[in-house]
Amino acid sequence: MRSAAIDARRAGAGWLTRLLVFCWLLWSTYADAESVQILVQDSPLAGSQYHAVAEVWPQLKVGDRLTLVREADNRHDRRAVRVDWNGHTLGYVPRAENRAVAAALDRGERLEARITALRDERDPWRRIAFAVYLTL
Repeated sequence: MRSAAIDARRAGAGWLTRLLVFCWLLWSTYADAESVQILVQDSPLAGSQYHAVAEVWPQLKVGDRLTLVREADNRHDRRAVRVDWNGHTLGYVPRAENRAVAAALDRGERLEARITALRDERDPWRRIAFAVYLTL
């Protein structure tokens, strides 16, 4: 009976040790990092059929950085956020999902966007997905 209790304590101590080592490794990995990124949203690209996607499609790659441009004077949507790639307009953050991104850009927060999926689909809403990150 006594050896079972000792084995249980050792097993518990081993789990705790592994957890502490994991936490230390995680902390040490990010302690030297210049920034931390928090995922704000992952969205399909809206309106790509009206912009340069067909021209640049062969050059796009998953992971490519995108530029988010606030268009507060957009006549269709006062919270519009345009999505550009290397100086080419690809589309917009979907209207139903642009409130948080527009507000963050208006506050001057550092946002970064990257392509997360490229699909050869006829439906323009399924062709490109992108993620928006808040950089701390």
